[in-house]
Amino acid sequence: MLKQNLNFKLSQKLSPQQIQLMKLIQLPTQAFEQKLAQEIDENPALESGKEEKAEDEFDNNDDYENDAENDVNIDEYINDDEIPTYRTKSNNYSADDDDKTIPYAAGKSFHQHLKSQLNTFRLNEKDRQIAEFLVGSIDDSGYMRREIIDIVDDLAFTDNVYTDEKEVERVLLRIQDLDPSGVAARDLKECLIIQLKRKKEKPARILAIKILEQSFDSFAKKHFKKLIKKFDITEDELKDAIYQISRLNPKPGGVFVGNTKIVEQIVPDFSIRIVEDQLELTLNSRNAPQLHVSPQYNNMLKGYSETKKKTKQQKDTVLFIKQKLDSAKWFIEAIKQRQQTLMLTMSSIMHHQEAYFLTGDERKLKPMILKDIADKINMDVSTISRVANSKYVDTPYGTKLIKFFFSESMKNSDGEDVSTKEIKKILETIITNESKKKPYTDQKLAEMLKEKGYLIARRTVAKYREQLNLPVARLRKEM
Repeated sequence: MLKQNLNFKLSQKLSPQQIQLMKLIQLPTQAFEQKLAQEIDENPALESGKEEKAEDEFDNNDDYENDAENDVNIDEYINDDEIPTYRTKSNNYSADDDDKTIPYAAGKSFHQHLKSQLNTFRLNEKDRQIAEFLVGSIDDSGYMRREIIDIVDDLAFTDNVYTDEKEVERVLLRIQDLDPSGVAARDLKECLIIQLKRKKEKPARILAIKILEQSFDSFAKKHFKKLIKKFDITEDELKDAIYQISRLNPKPGGVFVGNTKIVEQIVPDFSIRIVEDQLELTLNSRNAPQLHVSPQYNNMLKGYSETKKKTKQQKDTVLFIKQKLDSAKWFIEAIKQRQQTLMLTMSSIMHHQEAYFLTGDERKLKPMILKDIADKINMDVSTISRVANSKYVDTPYGTKLIKFFFSESMKNSDGEDVSTKEIKKILETIITNESKKKPYTDQKLAEMLKEKGYLIARRTVAKYREQLNLPVARLRKEM
């Protein structure tokens, strides 16, 4: 039995133009230029530079549309069903969108450097297999983080090499003779001791080795009085020993890690200058290219509209031409909207943080969240986020990521909203100027901030201090 039902369904789909615009907005300058070059290369109807012929003829000429649509259903090629499904999803990306042309720095990797040194050792076949396996187990910082027993098991299962802990440890000691000094250590203590033993003997270094071997915990916690008493030394002797340790490299593999990093260069998207005590915002000209639709393609469509007899091949051709022309027009419009969005967003941020941009004093940064700017310019929060997370602005005080200017707010003793960045800056200043012989505890810092009108709990001070990469008072202590 057949039945008819009427169902109402509310759905939302992003148009190709909206998707294109969102993707363009989040691109930083260099990636935007690459996308621009790719689009011009793929679409012959899109041209860069000044247009030699006015576009009015193209814009006002609708005859070709009326003629073409009599023979070809133009809507078919832009039907939503023709849009790949990935383009309607939240992230609007596909695997094909990945940039596979990013250059990498050349150079020998850390593990290649270590393996090449094994050729200078006289090792039997079994020891060489163990040595190569050990080198492959060293992490990028230069440490051997794995337990010896686990390595013994893996050698048996993966390389068919049967050995024991004693034999593996013997080969590991040979690996620890490789450069850079301190490599293949199992912890920081062993790493530092290896480096000291490789240096020429002198009293301060001998004392430093003894301190690390016998009282590493006291040294790490900076219990200087305990060390002076235990080793029966003077304060100056302890200072010399600590100086020797401070010159060592806690991450011997670190110097090689950068060889495989992506080559990056920051190009500011905006520039802010102070002209006669007024802020002046400009968009990087590389973000404002001159684009126009090819007049040649327009003429081809005009020629088709004037043709009385139209073959199937001509219809297919005009459909292809119109696709390219519409795509070019869409892209040009998206570029214009991108420029307007970037300028509108950055202008709103600049005026909100005017006190900072005029002085460079981070304590004058006002509380500001994405929604504040979105409400001001009547845009979606996600759009503001795309701008803030990927764009840079050149200021009189250096190049800053736009995200830097956003922060949460807290109430001061007067009930006024103050930026958490302001509080962090004051906290950093206090810690910088403290006496390193008797640094302030988190509780003391909280009390000092309270005296300045910032009512902050000790645990909040600890959180801000950690965000500033500042250690606890005990570890800030110096002799």
